[in-house]
Amino acid sequence: MRIPTLVVSLLTAASLLTACNEKYAPMETVKQLELTPYLGKWYQVSFIPNSFQSMCVADTQAEYQLENQDIRVINRCRTKDGSIEQANGIAKVVEASNNAKLRVSFFRPFYGNYWVLDLDPNYQWVLVGEPSRKYGWILSRTPELDPAIQKRLLDKAETLGYLRTQFQVSPQSNPLK
Repeated sequence: MRIPTLVVSLLTAASLLTACNEKYAPMETVKQLELTPYLGKWYQVSFIPNSFQSMCVADTQAEYQLENQDIRVINRCRTKDGSIEQANGIAKVVEASNNAKLRVSFFRPFYGNYWVLDLDPNYQWVLVGEPSRKYGWILSRTPELDPAIQKRLLDKAETLGYLRTQFQVSPQSNPLK
């Protein structure tokens, strides 16, 4: 049985995400995340490049579905040869975080941090990161995000200790169905 490259890469990333990095001040998340309106499809419009997404060249998206007490995570992207890569995972809410912090795994028992750092009141865009500031994503309900909102989210990321220049645009040329 072949394990997709994306899953192996995500496993590696999850183990890296679990490591603590104490050179940064604590990172503040949103006060509360309501799970029901957060569920559904999100398009990656900007991200900090990482090894576990290296095969993705465009059309990266995530879908979240409630599954008992956990959240089912389905990540998809288009690869260089035009095929679609998919990884399925599970997310668990971190206790006492008001749902703003999740632990995500694509290959248990390894989990990575998924912290909601800024969120549109209508759940149309979100800034996601983790304490080491090595990983970050700007997601939107639509394939494109207003440049003013994108700038605002990059400004927010910078105030949280991220380097703005690390984020790059994630092409959404032919969004996956």
